[in-house]
Amino acid sequence: MKVNLRTELPQWLLMAGMFLASAIAWPTTPDRVPMHWNAAGEVDGYGGKLEGLFLLPAITLGLYLLLLFLPRIDPGRANYSLFSGSYAIIRISMVVLMAAIHALVLLWIKDIKVNASLVVMTGVGLLFIVIGLVLGKVQPNWFVGIRTPWTLSSRRSWVRTHRLGGWLFIAMGLVMIAAEFLSASLMAPVILVTTLGSVVVMFVYSYLEWRKDPDKLPPGSRLPG
Repeated sequence: MKVNLRTELPQWLLMAGMFLASAIAWPTTPDRVPMHWNAAGEVDGYGGKLEGLFLLPAITLGLYLLLLFLPRIDPGRANYSLFSGSYAIIRISMVVLMAAIHALVLLWIKDIKVNASLVVMTGVGLLFIVIGLVLGKVQPNWFVGIRTPWTLSSRRSWVRTHRLGGWLFIAMGLVMIAAEFLSASLMAPVILVTTLGSVVVMFVYSYLEWRKDPDKLPPGSRLPG
């Protein structure tokens, strides 16, 4: 995959903005910075000044570089050109989510106490919805998508599991957003059951579709492209 400035430049600007905002906030930032919130939106974890201001930007940069270079080492790299737009959307969405969480930290440092749980759960839910919307376009590869032994050895299993998975990711995203309006005691169980249930459904479904495929490949062979 070639670097496309139309997709990379927005991510560069977002990450540069994260580092720049942290540098500007440094002189007035206290030694203890809120780093983690519980389901009720209360701070239950603090970090040092350096960690609080620059850990998220550093993680975002590392994630960006990882996702940028993964196609270069993927044995199925040729297929990335078939879903480059969808892959770019996923990558940009992840950087946007990280930037939003970093903005949340900076606001709390300035004593602007927005609802952290609402921001994070809504952000993660929207990310799942975005992934769900493009998941059906992802072509066989070793790193991106729903990778089970059966999707990796059957074109039919890959295509049909990703179509179903797209709807399940959208459902998980909607549940995460809606769960914010539940009590703190119910939020975690609802999200856990929905997520684990979706994973089990995708796993089993990929196997069932693999069994129906007369052209499935033996283990260890090339990707079902």
